[in-house]
Amino acid sequence: MTDILTRLPQPKPGIMDIHAYVGGKSKIEGVAEPIKLSSNENALGCSALALAAYDEARAKLFRYPDGLASPLRSAVAAYHDLEPERLIFGNGSDEVFGMLNQTYLQPGDNIVTGEFGFLAYRISAQACQSEVRLAPEPELRVEIPRILELVDDRTRIVYISNPANPTGTWNTPEEIAYLRSELDPSVILVIDEAYAEFADEPTWETSFGLARAHDNIVVTRTFSKIHGLAGLRVGFGYAPIGMIEAMERMRMPFNINLPAQYAAAAALQDQAHIDASRQQVLNWRPRLIQEIRALGYRVERSAGNFLLIHFDSEQVASDANDHLMREGILIRWVKNYGLPQALRVTVGKDDENRAFLEALARFKA
Repeated sequence: MTDILTRLPQPKPGIMDIHAYVGGKSKIEGVAEPIKLSSNENALGCSALALAAYDEARAKLFRYPDGLASPLRSAVAAYHDLEPERLIFGNGSDEVFGMLNQTYLQPGDNIVTGEFGFLAYRISAQACQSEVRLAPEPELRVEIPRILELVDDRTRIVYISNPANPTGTWNTPEEIAYLRSELDPSVILVIDEAYAEFADEPTWETSFGLARAHDNIVVTRTFSKIHGLAGLRVGFGYAPIGMIEAMERMRMPFNINLPAQYAAAAALQDQAHIDASRQQVLNWRPRLIQEIRALGYRVERSAGNFLLIHFDSEQVASDANDHLMREGILIRWVKNYGLPQALRVTVGKDDENRAFLEALARFKA
């Protein structure tokens, strides 16, 4: 029997050591329509222009999509003032990370990121049989010296989330520039700006300009957050042309489906929806912080569309999560991020935010 089992297909070394990604909960047993504040989705949904473009694509579903996402490429380049030939598109920015790792990592190489960095960086790196090195974040933000301490001659990629999920913290342009200056030019610096549009801190700015000036920087963005297209999975990377040419050899054909291309390009044309989505977060984020703190909980300042709330212990955090679910509210217990004493809540619509605050006020540890 043992001999038969050993002859069955076996995954390559390291695959079974990967912790599969688990997203935020979307259902509560017995609750038909829970308030879902668990996945950092856009509270206002997606643009009406994006919906109309999606409907327009229905008549063309028998056609393959544009393999280079040409209309979307032109729209992104124009909106962000970027060179179209320096863009690569992915099925969410997750796929861009995967293409980077597949293109540049070999067994025995390593990536470096913060200990609370987005889990997707690690998954595809481990699948490439590469080591993942996590720099401590004692203040819940990436500390550049601690990143640099872990970099060695087998480091190929450094990942920075800016703003960071799930903490909501951010790094200044001076810190990012210093990190780049201390890295060997052969090391790729990836700055994941998934939550860029929600950052209003004067000490935050995009790294597009830094990436334009250097040959080892990649900046990624997503349509899942500010544009409310999480269900369509569209992301992009802005990188040096040489890196784009290499990654294009790894990109699967037609990886961005046709309705997604239509909807994403249209979303960029709806500035009113973009502005309203941003303003919803900017209006509610400080109010939520104030009221959560008034209830006696520590909550981090955030540059994202979510907040991280701390409790006295893992058990209290678990109990608070259970209480909120009984109240019909889904938020994210971030135990799998190494923060077992914390819950993350997305900024929702007005009534959802009020319901969350009222339910949290009723929680008794």
